[in-house]
Amino acid sequence: MSWNASYKLSWNDFKDKPNPNTSAVAITASGITFGFSVKQTDAQVVSFKADVFAHFYPEQSWYKSNLADSHVLSHEQFHFNITELYARKFRQRISLLKTSNNIKKELNQLYKIIKMELGEMQNRYDNESNYSRNIEKQTKWETYITEELNKLSIFKSVD
Repeated sequence: MSWNASYKLSWNDFKDKPNPNTSAVAITASGITFGFSVKQTDAQVVSFKADVFAHFYPEQSWYKSNLADSHVLSHEQFHFNITELYARKFRQRISLLKTSNNIKKELNQLYKIIKMELGEMQNRYDNESNYSRNIEKQTKWETYITEELNKLSIFKSVD
């Protein structure tokens, strides 16, 4: 499922069976995919196009129905929003690249960096909000993520 500004996750979107061996109440599986094409004349790259998507993976996402509530669902939605934020950052960085014979390598390197930064932010979000239990920090994170998404609205996923 691709990120969409007008769609909010519901518990029905979480299809996997919960893991009983963890204290986690819910898990959002999300990530960024990208593809690109390059046009060449002889050995010279003349242009490139890249597509970037923020995805939610229902078959790998789960929740414990006896413990999950709307507060936890909101926390999970913001995990998906962070994925969209990094898709936007990726699109922004791609827009700054110059066409060259190294473009394939540059795009793949940029993707590695974005994936690493995305993972770091997802972990920081969970740690600082204590997995949504720290209401004050959770609210600060929600405000921060929303503001960052707004700053990069020109690079948002197309609905």
